[in-house]
Amino acid sequence: MSNEIEDLETRGEKEGYVLDAKEAEAEYQEHSLKLAADNKTVLIPQPSDDPNDPLNWSSTKKHLILIIVSATALLPDYGSATGAVTLLQQATIWNMSPDTVNHSQVGNVFMLGAGGVVVVALSAYFGRLPVLFWFTLAAFATAAGCARAENFTGFMAVRILNGFFSTVAQGGGLMFIKDMFFFHEHARKINIWDAFIILSPYLGPFVAAFVISKLIWRWAFWIYTIMTGLCLLSICLFGEETYYNRKIPRDQQPAQGTRIERLIGISQWRSRHQRNSFKEAMMRPIKVISKPVVALSTIYYMITFAWVVGINTTLAIFVAPLYGFGPVQIGLFYFTPMVATVLGQVFGHFFHDAIAKYYIRRHRGRFEPEARLSAIYFSTPFMLTGLVVIGFSLQRAYSWGVLVVGWGLYVFGIMVTTVALQSFVLDSYPEASGEVAAWINFGRTTGGFIVSYFQVKWANAVGTEASFGTQAAICAVTFLLIPLMQWKGKEMRHRAGPLNFHTT
Repeated sequence: MSNEIEDLETRGEKEGYVLDAKEAEAEYQEHSLKLAADNKTVLIPQPSDDPNDPLNWSSTKKHLILIIVSATALLPDYGSATGAVTLLQQATIWNMSPDTVNHSQVGNVFMLGAGGVVVVALSAYFGRLPVLFWFTLAAFATAAGCARAENFTGFMAVRILNGFFSTVAQGGGLMFIKDMFFFHEHARKINIWDAFIILSPYLGPFVAAFVISKLIWRWAFWIYTIMTGLCLLSICLFGEETYYNRKIPRDQQPAQGTRIERLIGISQWRSRHQRNSFKEAMMRPIKVISKPVVALSTIYYMITFAWVVGINTTLAIFVAPLYGFGPVQIGLFYFTPMVATVLGQVFGHFFHDAIAKYYIRRHRGRFEPEARLSAIYFSTPFMLTGLVVIGFSLQRAYSWGVLVVGWGLYVFGIMVTTVALQSFVLDSYPEASGEVAAWINFGRTTGGFIVSYFQVKWANAVGTEASFGTQAAICAVTFLLIPLMQWKGKEMRHRAGPLNFHTT
């Protein structure tokens, strides 16, 4: 099989992905393409004949690794949002204002984004698995440090470090999905991974609220430490290096080495000359963010998702005096966005594939990345309505049930939007799976980092009705980037040119 046919991803970036087997047969008459089990879908990329190729692994092995990576991706926002509930008790114990204690959380949120960019750069040089292992080990140690901190200064220091290290699977998880699954499977697998990420900032306060109603705040972080330890153990037992270079013949593939050598990075270090130089690895994120569609997607997500973090980190400050909620009631309040996330995940499992299949039918078996963005036309009204309802509910003291509905609508819309955007940037630059995900994650956390500083002061100054209404208006204006990218996205990608990375 020629390299031209093997590298269907590169052709897909330029000309559109040919997924329909009949159309592909007509286009590549002299070649035999490997198809999915339905014998109708072309496998992109074309797998090698090597059983060690992650694309050839069993479905059980692939999905076990996906669940481990997704569970590890749940940790950073879970730990970060845990502080949204414990800050009230900590402020009392340390004789500080809740807003001051919240600064530790803001620093943690910023590092979630910055750490993700570092993760993917290091993974391009040292390998996926060792970076996942060492960062999770450091996250475990710093999580324990949060639980043991004796004063606010020490707590803030380890919280910031924990944010940097815990983001490893959140910032770099898309690399594992891209390594193991075919193009036509990406949206559904991203949907699973994203569901853990979107769920996590609500699960943290939900658990922490019940814990601090009976125990001191430290136990909320000890539970987080235990969860991190379980993920670390799962990585040690079942994690695997998923990077595989299909440009190298099977008989020239580097030796895998023992399991412990792959886990800690000895095997990857021996074969580092077959991947990127250290300089090339460090420059990859810079090259990716210079591509217009990635930069625009990052800006869009930064502005749209910022309010998720802002709401989540400050809501306890709003609802406690308004409804007289104690820790348990606040914890139960977080059940709503958890349900909305699950509903968004279940809906998206079918919705994103339905959009892709509809587009392919209308375009003779060919698929363009910009088609992924169509889902955001559906999800945006949910987000805008949710923000407006939240603002009116808080200012006019509507029943907490109305506030719950508004919050649920916003989170449901965010879940659908996230998967669509992640799928779009991955399809646009599949060789940069880690980098595009890291920048989207950076946009998400940076927006939340900024908003957390002024969310409460803004609402107190002008009222929640005006502040959340303004947030909805900002999201509506930002939405205009979506039709712009659908209209000019392909042209922008072509003008910007390929990334020409040494490895995928």
